[in-house]
Amino acid sequence: MTPPDRLAAAILSLLLSFGAAAAQAADPSAEPFDLDDLRVRITAAMPYVELGQGGGKVLLMRHQDPGHVIPSPYDKTARDCPPYCIQPMQLAPGVETIGELELIDYLKRATSGEPVLVIDSRTPAWTEHGVIPGAVVIPYTRIDPATASPSAVAELLELEFGAVRVEGLWNFGHAKTLVFYCNGAWCGQSPTNIRALLDLGYPAHRLKWYRGGMQSWEQFGLTTVKASPH
Repeated sequence: MTPPDRLAAAILSLLLSFGAAAAQAADPSAEPFDLDDLRVRITAAMPYVELGQGGGKVLLMRHQDPGHVIPSPYDKTARDCPPYCIQPMQLAPGVETIGELELIDYLKRATSGEPVLVIDSRTPAWTEHGVIPGAVVIPYTRIDPATASPSAVAELLELEFGAVRVEGLWNFGHAKTLVFYCNGAWCGQSPTNIRALLDLGYPAHRLKWYRGGMQSWEQFGLTTVKASPH
């Protein structure tokens, strides 16, 4: 085997080690490419990112095919409103609206063990199309007081979000930073959850919102993975 062939084989082996989850951004079965010389990078200084996913690793990168287009169902521009109405840029005072690079930073921080949780608020009919690597799927119906029981919401607050209830009152002193997203700026699922948590007293500075959601994520050709139960 010639040196170029060995290099190609090594790169292919590396890609395969990240599993099929990365295939939607760069198909490992296609012609191998140099991860440090990608044609389409996340930023000039960040070609790709390694994230934790389901006990393993996944490669977060952008689609390398110049002919790639936004896939269904995120290629649509006209949806009935209501319910698919445009959301404001700022949901509430103190809740930060973030973009792709900020979200990637939170994903990296979550992977490194910081008290950060990136939450996909969508229901199964939407998450079956793929989710953002490193995110956990908690459908908005599990937090929305219109559909979830107070005891179920309290269990999430304590077991997943790090809140503590003392004599009937919530203490959020050690609560996690929660980063929510759903389908896009026309989706009300994650905003519903953020407003519900604010009503419970969750600190606004620990709530972040990726407004662009999956539609913006797909627009940039970023990696998606199959949803796993949480």
